[in-house]
Amino acid sequence: MAGASTTGLLKPLTLPIPSGAIEISPPVVLAPMAGITNAAFRLLCREQGAGLFVSEMVTARALIERNEETLRMITPGKGEFPRSIQLYAVDPRVAGLAVQMLGRENLADHIDMNFGCPVPKVTRKGGGAALPYKRNLFKEIVGSVVKNASEFNIPVTVKMRIGIDDDHKTFIDAGKSAAELGVNWVALHARTAAQMYSGNARWDAIGELVTALEPYGVPVLGNGDIWSGADGLRMVEQTGCAGVVVGRGCLGRPWLFAELVAAFEGREQPQPPTLRKVAEIMVRHGQLLSEYFEDEFRAARDMRKHMAWYLKGFRVGSEIRSQLGMIDDFQQMRALLDQIEEQPYPQEIGEAPRGRSSGVRQVSLPHRWLEDPDEIPAIALDDSVSGG
Repeated sequence: MAGASTTGLLKPLTLPIPSGAIEISPPVVLAPMAGITNAAFRLLCREQGAGLFVSEMVTARALIERNEETLRMITPGKGEFPRSIQLYAVDPRVAGLAVQMLGRENLADHIDMNFGCPVPKVTRKGGGAALPYKRNLFKEIVGSVVKNASEFNIPVTVKMRIGIDDDHKTFIDAGKSAAELGVNWVALHARTAAQMYSGNARWDAIGELVTALEPYGVPVLGNGDIWSGADGLRMVEQTGCAGVVVGRGCLGRPWLFAELVAAFEGREQPQPPTLRKVAEIMVRHGQLLSEYFEDEFRAARDMRKHMAWYLKGFRVGSEIRSQLGMIDDFQQMRALLDQIEEQPYPQEIGEAPRGRSSGVRQVSLPHRWLEDPDEIPAIALDDSVSGG
């Protein structure tokens, strides 16, 4: 489905949050990424412009048990608004209790539901991308969240994948069910769980979902393989989606959001940063992590995993790369960065795919999960997964 003119093609998306409706303009969303999209990284991306920045996935069970690390994960950064939380649940009752807590204690302005995570520790419990296959359970969970959130005027959105694998696609039925239950939009990562992060995202599936949800008036956001501002434009032109969700593309490249804003506003693309500018952004990231963790050593350890992403394509000696991956404080990081000669941004390599990658694999599922899609399985109340 092709758009006409891309400039101005994307209309703002409205979120009717508790304090009054706000516009997400342009509708460019930071995808939740475990271990990445903490408040520090979200602020770093927000400083580049664009629309909505969602927390790391948190589990409903951990929320109602008031897990200390989970509460840290939903604490907004300085000036962060709206407060957007991604919720994982496999039990409708627990999901409802978590939403009641978020609403009563005024902890969220927007809830995004995770039905897209493909990692084994989630799918083997029937969660994430595995759950929409059990269509009645999916309806009960989404219905519980929407009903409880409506008491506090909190909008609910859903993020999902094409399905478990090519033989068990769920995105059209699940998208329609979510629309009927009153979600504000549906975001589709255009891969199956079996694909994990391999191969190319199947943007044609995004277009199929756009067509399927048109009668409901529910927007579809596209996710998968957006590595540049031009990629965002192509996705909208090819699929007719109402917005884009960015995940791995912004790893080590938070300025991707500035590129997407410029692209959707029809402005000239900003100049890519030189190595010195990238180093400044890395220092800023480190400062924000120190404030977030209130512990420089912990912040430095967290920063280590970002080094290769930031420096991808730059000429950096192996010894310095190795030392950057073992920093204990940010003075050490700055000293190492100062030893690298100034260079232009390696555009071709810098805009290449990054982050997690893997081959197609069999999805880990609960025993006999695929036998009856209408069954509502007995889900254990312990729906927590490590990491919140």
